[in-house]
Amino acid sequence: MVCLGGVMYRKTARSLFFCGLAFFTACSTTPNTEPNAAKKNTSKGQVRDSGPPTPVDMRAVPEVVPVREPIGPAGNKSPYRIHGVRYHVLDKVKGYRQRGEASWYGSKFHGRKTANGERYNMYAMSAAHKTLPLPSYARVTNLDNGRSAIVRINDRGPFVTGRIIDLSYTAAQKLGYIDQGVANVEVTALDPESLPLAGDIGAAATSEALPEDASFKLADNTFLQIGAYSSPEQAERVREQLSASFDYPVFVSLINPGEKPLYRVRIGPIEQHQALLTLRQSVQAQQLGQPQVVVE
Repeated sequence: MVCLGGVMYRKTARSLFFCGLAFFTACSTTPNTEPNAAKKNTSKGQVRDSGPPTPVDMRAVPEVVPVREPIGPAGNKSPYRIHGVRYHVLDKVKGYRQRGEASWYGSKFHGRKTANGERYNMYAMSAAHKTLPLPSYARVTNLDNGRSAIVRINDRGPFVTGRIIDLSYTAAQKLGYIDQGVANVEVTALDPESLPLAGDIGAAATSEALPEDASFKLADNTFLQIGAYSSPEQAERVREQLSASFDYPVFVSLINPGEKPLYRVRIGPIEQHQALLTLRQSVQAQQLGQPQVVVE
């Protein structure tokens, strides 16, 4: 990671990860000797990335609910320079549409900071983009199979010629190119002015249609993560609110111990996908946070 005027970019591990990238050899359905392994040759040897140790079927994970979020300075320094190339963050995204190749990234960066300071979660519907503001939302369509999904963009990259977006493990799985590693896609930004404010997402969340078959069993240790907080008191307040509203276990755990500890709040474990959908919608409807699915 490298900080450019307060903007976090992956210039070491992440840049090497993309340099000279040919393709991923990840597999989301059948465990291999190195399940979901992605091997790349770089100028400093081989760098590996993968999905979870045991492949997890995340295709039924609900899409994110796009909302209008404030655009702060984190991750939005413009222009910025990577590998001698200057990039300008877009002031407006309305009408933005681009075609090119999409790649994906997984466990190698899971839990690391994204360009806007959040923690990368390979189980979330997120993405990295070079010039769209952080955060923003876009619909990504796989032109090879017609599948599409909405992702929340909170990171920068991929800094490889021809690559226009880098999806999370879950998003790439939903678009059907985990095995191939790359896909021809079209990225269409969602106009923030057409989206509800972040505080008004309750109605939108409760009106989402549920999949016809949402009763399948989830992977072991599936949780709904509500957020990660720098203050233990704030995390405890959130835990108390959730515990008062739901029957599931709610707990606070310390991550990143040291100078800047974080206290994450999670609900679970959750066994059935139907229960996960209902719980996620209820949390959003009560404006208790913007939960993300995690599997550990």
